[in-house]
Amino acid sequence: MRSSSRLRNGSGPGSRAPAVRARRDYQALEGRRRKAGAMFARGITPVEAARRLAVSRQSATSWFHAWREGGAAALRATPTGRPPMLTERDLEKVEKALLEGALAHGFPTDLWTLARVAEVIARVTGVEYHPGHVWRVLRAMGWSLQKPARRAAERNPEAIERWVKETWPEVKGGPS
Repeated sequence: MRSSSRLRNGSGPGSRAPAVRARRDYQALEGRRRKAGAMFARGITPVEAARRLAVSRQSATSWFHAWREGGAAALRATPTGRPPMLTERDLEKVEKALLEGALAHGFPTDLWTLARVAEVIARVTGVEYHPGHVWRVLRAMGWSLQKPARRAAERNPEAIERWVKETWPEVKGGPS
């Protein structure tokens, strides 16, 4: 029987796949394109630039065509993904509203839930988010999950202290 040294996710000694896929470093990629642009400006061919930068000839050639048409500015990184629906100003409004507390916004308790935050975002900015996505907005704002202490709303500290001093010793079977 052959021993398998490959890990379950397809990574390991015999695999070409990385164990965990790294996020792209867009600044490093742009830096590589800028280096290629500097090489093109010195008269180096796309094939030679590809060899020196350890990239495909196709990439170097497309960078060369972009550089020839638009110069170094054409090699800058372009924003990826969908643009955010909330502006910085909107996020400031949302944060101010959240800091006022849930009670100030008409909720029965001062506990923020994702659904409540989504409702406040919609009221303040007019942008509607699914409650499941609100967590991403909060994380981008630097907020984190805070679980409230589990205590009864009708908690009576005096009664608790009296119970600990009087009833507990009897239950325990001696003085405390």
